[in-house]
Parts: sequence; structure tokens; C-alpha cells
Amino acid sequence: MNETMELIINRASLRKFADKPVTSKEQDKIIEGAMRAPTAGNMMLYSIIIVNDQDKKEVLSETCDHQPFIKRAPLVMIFLADFQRWYDYYELAGVKEYCSEEGVEFTTPTESELMLGCCDALIAAQNAVLTAESLGIGSCYIGDIMENYEQHQKLLSLPKWTFPIAMLVMGHYPERRPSVSSRFDKKYIVFEDEYRQLDDDELKDMKAERNKKINPENRFNAENFGQYMYARKTGADFSREMTRSVRKMLKNWQGDQL
Repeated sequence: MNETMELIINRASLRKFADKPVTSKEQDKIIEGAMRAPTAGNMMLYSIIIVNDQDKKEVLSETCDHQPFIKRAPLVMIFLADFQRWYDYYELAGVKEYCSEEGVEFTTPTESELMLGCCDALIAAQNAVLTAESLGIGSCYIGDIMENYEQHQKLLSLPKWTFPIAMLVMGHYPERRPSVSSRFDKKYIVFEDEYRQLDDDELKDMKAERNKKINPENRFNAENFGQYMYARKTGADFSREMTRSVRKMLKNWQGDQL
């Protein structure tokens, strides 16, 4: 196994950090790695916000589903899908007037462009994760940054055509590294030529290992892994807030198109 594969396979989400700062040199390397990520049309449809302000870390630790380790992270990076920069440039470049002269419809950013921006931002974020791993710096993705859109928009001074799709908290690994979590067998995830829905037996077999770990006295009163995960994730309050928040963002994003 080569060094890159070892980094990928041994990586685990880190929520407890060594008492050691991420240096400016290390941060620059992580950013450099992120910015070498593949990007649609070489447009770099993302921006990165480094959160150094401790007060803002404190707020984020509450607004992102009340996770105290966020405020203790030496490095916090927020990855935005960003079409604001391009449309500011289009205005500067007279693109609307150009479209009028050429008989081309001028549109503001669409839902598909938002998706492209999210892809760009997430690819850059994963490059940052692997670059950090190569430096002995662990990370944890915080999807909850998609919640509380209005509050985060104000906290981070986000213009209309940006959206925080992911946050990374980073720090050096402590002496005791977290264990690597299991993954489902590839036969349930990887298909050839076309999608295939799993039958009942396959679904049961896929979740069998995790089903065994469900404590009969779990706080959700769930009888199996499906009930447990729905209660803990899909149907949880934070998930409903995320849905509300994303819908609010989409309404704001689509304003000129409604």
C-alpha cells in the first residue's frame, strides 16, 4: 500500500485535538492543497473562510447543533459555494449589455450552478482534508453549517449568491488517535453500468453488523438500526432545521428567477 492510500484508509474524524496550534505554514499548505482541487471549467466556484475569531467559533459551536469541540478547534475552515464573485465580475465586464446586443438571455445563478458550486467547494474541502492528513493534522466535517442560514449569513457577512456547504474543524492528532469506522461492503455501493436497488435480504445483510450494536435500551426506543438512524439523523430536529435553512437559502438564491 502506498503512502497516499494509507492516509485515506487510516483517516478518522477527529473531535479531540492535541494541545498544539496549526501553524501558519501548515495552514498555507492546507489551503494550497485545497486550491489544487479539480474545479468546473477552472472557475473555482467556491470561497474559503478561515475563522480565527474566538467569539465566532463560540457561536458556531452552538448554531451547528451544539457541538462544543468546534470552539476548541485550532483551525476552522468554512467552504462556500460561491457564484457571487463571478456575477460581480460579469457586471464589471458588461455581460448583461453584451447579452442584450447578442440576443443572448442573461440569467442570474441557477439551481444547477449552485450544485456545481457545492461540488467545487466539497472537492476542495476533501483536498484540504487529505493535505492536512499528510501533515499529521486531523479533521471533522461539520454539515450543520447548512443550518441557521440567516444567522450564519449575518455572522459571516455572506452575500446573496454564496452558501456554506461544509465546515472543517482541524487540529493535530492527540497521542491516542480515534479508531477508524467501518464502511459497507462495496457490493452494496458499487454497481456496473446501471443502478440496482437492493432487495430486502441485501438491505438486512448490509446493516447486520451495525444492527447488532444497537443497545435495546437506546434513548430513541428504536428496535433496529433503521429506526435508530431515522431518529438520530434523518428525522431529528437538526435535520428539520437544515431543511428549513436550505429552503430559505434557495428562496433567496432564486429571488430574481421567481
